[in-house]
Parts: sequence; C-alpha cells; structure tokens
Amino acid sequence: MSIKVENISKLYGEQKALDEVSFEIKSGEIIGFLGPNGAGKSTMMKILTCYIPQTSGKAEVCGFDVKEQSLEVRKQVGYLPEHNPLYLDMYVKEYLAFIGGLHHLKNVTSRVKEMIDTVGLQVEQNKKIGALSKGYRQRVGLAQALIHNPKVLILDEPTSGLDPNQLEEIRNLIKETGKEKTVMLSTHIMQEVEAVCDRVIIINKGKIVANDDTLHLQQTSSLKQVLRVEFDKVTSKTSLKNIEGVIEVKQFEGNIWHVITDADKDIRKEIFNFAVANGLSVLALQKEEQTLEDIFKQLTK
Repeated sequence: MSIKVENISKLYGEQKALDEVSFEIKSGEIIGFLGPNGAGKSTMMKILTCYIPQTSGKAEVCGFDVKEQSLEVRKQVGYLPEHNPLYLDMYVKEYLAFIGGLHHLKNVTSRVKEMIDTVGLQVEQNKKIGALSKGYRQRVGLAQALIHNPKVLILDEPTSGLDPNQLEEIRNLIKETGKEKTVMLSTHIMQEVEAVCDRVIIINKGKIVANDDTLHLQQTSSLKQVLRVEFDKVTSKTSLKNIEGVIEVKQFEGNIWHVITDADKDIRKEIFNFAVANGLSVLALQKEEQTLEDIFKQLTK
C-alpha cells in the first residue's frame, strides 16, 4: 500500500481541520482528492509530506510512518504545493540541479536534462524562473517534484494557470507518471479528474463523504436524476412542475425540458400521461448522465 491513513485528525486551536479521516491508496493509482475550499485537502497533503504533524491518528507512505520516519517518507514523495515555492532569481537548470543536489543524486546533469525534456521546458531552460509565465513555473514545480524519481507524487492544484494546450500536456504527463507511480491529485477542475483519475476521494468539513471509482460514483451517488424531454408543442413550466414526483423543471431550448426528480423515482409513465392529457406528443425522453461536478455539489453543499 503506497498511502495508508488511519483516523487522522488535525486541530488548529478549537477548529478541527480533519476529523478522523481514513483511506488507502494502492501503488499505481491516480487519485483525485477533492473538496471545497477549507475542506482539509491541503492539510491532509501537508501531513502526508511531513510539512505539519497530525494531532491524532496514523499515516504511512510506502510503509514509513510520517511522524516517526519523516526523512524516509520525504525520500519517497514528490510534492507540488498549491503555492509553488520557487527561487525566482535562479535559472531553471540551476534550480533543478540544486534540488537534485538536495536529494544527493549522482547523475544530476543528465537527470536535469531528462526532467526539462519530460515537462517541456526546453525553450525556457536558460531563463531565470522569475522571468517565466505562471504555466512554465508550474512545469518547473513538477520537474522538481519528479527529479528524484519518487514512488509517490502529491500534486496540489498542479494545472493552475495553464492554457488549454499546456493543460492537455500536463494531464498526459500525469497519466504517464501514474503508470509507474502513485499520484494523489487535488484540483477544482472536475473535467481534469474525469480525464485523469482512477478513483475519487471527496472531503467536506474535514470528513470523507465519498471514496469510489470515478465512473461508479457517477452512476450510484447521485441524489437526483435529470430527464430530458422533448414535446412536439409548447407547454408551460408550471404545468410540468405539477407532475407527481417532479422536483424542478428547467427549459433547455424550444420545447425541450430538463425534468428533475429523486434518483430512485421513475416518472416516465406520468410524463406520457401528462402529454396525452394536454394533447402533446413525446418526441424524445432520455436520462441525462450526472457529471462529477453535479455530484460534488450535492455531496459538499
């Protein structure tokens, strides 16, 4: 097991940032660690990377205890914090060589070149970090996290500030990295999670509210369902809301409506009866798939 967390709590004075959090991450998994601002995501990541200690509970990375064996843990982990800390007056190659030296790498020069090629810094490699755009600074941060070839990669908002082309490149890099390493990824971009992650852990107010395969979570965790209905003629929102079992109605376009019900409620018969009673024909009726963003909102409101 690459990461094992058992009943971790973290208190800041009387505020409980984490409340007996437990989860496991296997080797080779890419995990989306999600939650609203202030939910405890960064706190959990800082505990796993030994930046701060937990108040209670136990956490292990690659079999090493984060509290008792922090130096061993740090050797196994590559970390990109949310606020990427870089030495802006250093040149890209100089900075990566410095980080390689901190990890006592024997092949620093070749490893720096490999990282520059891996994260796409070839054109910018001879610039000072302070002269780089935010997107390229993120690449430097990824390179420093990967340079010592860690078994576990912990990324806090890794694609912040990237343009669409850079975003796709970094996503592909994370996917490739996940074939050999364990990746724990925190982000607010749900499309990124759907594109990259095998599993999702959602935390809210310091507690785990979901821990499941990404696709399975979308299929089973929705509290509501959305039916897309197209009629041949005009009808009113008020009339549709009067159908038994309907929670909400939204007009999509023209005579197409989104009818929202409880997830376990089947109102297809009621919709057809409504159409007959009002002289309408149902041209289309289908269930809309709930997005990860919809589920995230439902679980963290």
